[in-house]
Amino acid sequence: MNLALDAAQEAFRREVGAFLDEWRGLDGYFHQDRAWPRVRAFFRALGERGWLALAWPREEGGLGRGPVEEFLLWDEIAYRRLARPPLGAGLVAKTILRAGDAAQKARWLPPLARGEIHFSLGYSEPEAGSDLAAVRTRAERRGDVYVVRGEKCWTSYAQHADFLWLLCRTGTQESRGGGLTLLVLDLRAPGVCVTPLPTVDGEQLHAISLGGVEVPAERRIGPEGGAWRLMAQALADERHVQFPPRRLRRDLEELAAWLRARGLAGDALARRRLAALAVEVLEVEALALRVVEAAAKGRSAAVEAAANKLAHTACAQRIADAALDLGGPEALAGDEPLELLWRQSLWETIGGGTSEMMRSVVARHGLGLGGRA
Repeated sequence: MNLALDAAQEAFRREVGAFLDEWRGLDGYFHQDRAWPRVRAFFRALGERGWLALAWPREEGGLGRGPVEEFLLWDEIAYRRLARPPLGAGLVAKTILRAGDAAQKARWLPPLARGEIHFSLGYSEPEAGSDLAAVRTRAERRGDVYVVRGEKCWTSYAQHADFLWLLCRTGTQESRGGGLTLLVLDLRAPGVCVTPLPTVDGEQLHAISLGGVEVPAERRIGPEGGAWRLMAQALADERHVQFPPRRLRRDLEELAAWLRARGLAGDALARRRLAALAVEVLEVEALALRVVEAAAKGRSAAVEAAANKLAHTACAQRIADAALDLGGPEALAGDEPLELLWRQSLWETIGGGTSEMMRSVVARHGLGLGGRA
């Protein structure tokens, strides 16, 4: 692995750091729901600098930078806990860049690059969480529109989003992944009902009921039945920014500072625990850099990304557990960052692919052990 930064990349990292210092006090990483007005302003500020379109091709309105710069940007943002990468400028935009027609690019890319519109992800359903090939939400073509009926659940930020990046079935149920299609659905259209689902970390997910919602056929991205391939390609496009490791370094620094402030850092057990966690954070950083290196070389990194997600989320849980073990109930009092970490880390091993799924990917595709992934 060789990820030495060139002079331009080093200069970019310094530029990012100076800009982000102006946003001190924004805590959109743990509190994106309640901090949404400032998070939205932050995304617009990123858009004004062209950074939401950092790695888009220049001919499509981007800056033409590479995966390394994208990683540097979101790693610095994660360390400062300002926000998580927006779905629209990442997965959505890169899919439109790959599969959209000229009219779709003209309609969606400029406002996404400016941070003016926002998307929620409409993949999971009550009976199709990890197994997205089992999606039942159906879109029936009627002339110039699709009529959509079904249920989505565990959807993040739906109360703030303008549109739903909708995975729906246009083929038979038996066609599994081959019968799935991507649509852009207006969340304010008639027939959309969004219900909040409070979560353990104090934020909200949402259930979305779609009762005969009409979606213009021009908002289908890619061909009918083409969603499975596009989803896989979009995942590959975004792997290097999904789990920025400096977030864990910040978590560990706060744990150490919290223990020092209470006179607990000199305890032999605490020192051993912190040292072990420091080594683990270094391991996660190395895994993350392997994913970035693969992306920079245009190589698939499915196994490395699965291992990185597995290690990253487990490390976050171990840092949170250490706070409780070493600091006792006080570590979970009020809005302490460690308390928020403890609550949020509970679901991070599930969202975006469970740890069991990540182990299956590593076992099957990394170690050649066969079985199901």
